[in-house]
Amino acid sequence: MEEKYAYIEGAEQPIAMHPKKFALWLFIVTVVMIFASLTSAYIVRQSEGNWLEFDLPDIFWYNSAIIILSSVFLHWAFISAKKDNLGKIRLGMIITSILGVAFLIGQWYSWSALVDRDVFFVGNPAGSFLYVFTGLHALHLVSGVIFLIIVLISSFRYQVHSKNMDTMEMCVTYWHFLGGLWLYLFMFLLLNH
Repeated sequence: MEEKYAYIEGAEQPIAMHPKKFALWLFIVTVVMIFASLTSAYIVRQSEGNWLEFDLPDIFWYNSAIIILSSVFLHWAFISAKKDNLGKIRLGMIITSILGVAFLIGQWYSWSALVDRDVFFVGNPAGSFLYVFTGLHALHLVSGVIFLIIVLISSFRYQVHSKNMDTMEMCVTYWHFLGGLWLYLFMFLLLNH
């Protein structure tokens, strides 16, 4: 299989990055910019007043533990792929996928908990921001779970191993990014709520 790498015209050496990895990093930078602008808007809007104060749902703590645990299992699968241990790759990918779905279910329950506290998407900016933060993150997490399932299927087709790590590396990068993004959002909300 021929390796594909991006080249800069006129440069003496090629960039040692697969074009798909480069595209992933551009996407990650875009997502960072979106959430940075949203958190900035949150702070500005909060300082204007008319801000509903409420406690964050406890499920956010559980979801934080779930996302950390999922990253641990994905990293275990990644190390197993480097060692060509197909059984551990598959097990790690299955557990990570299940934990990813559990996180999404937890997000759904967090919205139910917010509704029980009379915090709705409309009516107060504090609630609106919270739903936008968690909803956008959940949307990206759905794409992450799909990516996990693609890598899991690839592992059953013997396409994930030490000599073919590009897709696995991209999946690990994206999933760890989503985990870090969630922890950032949760800490931001704890400190600014």
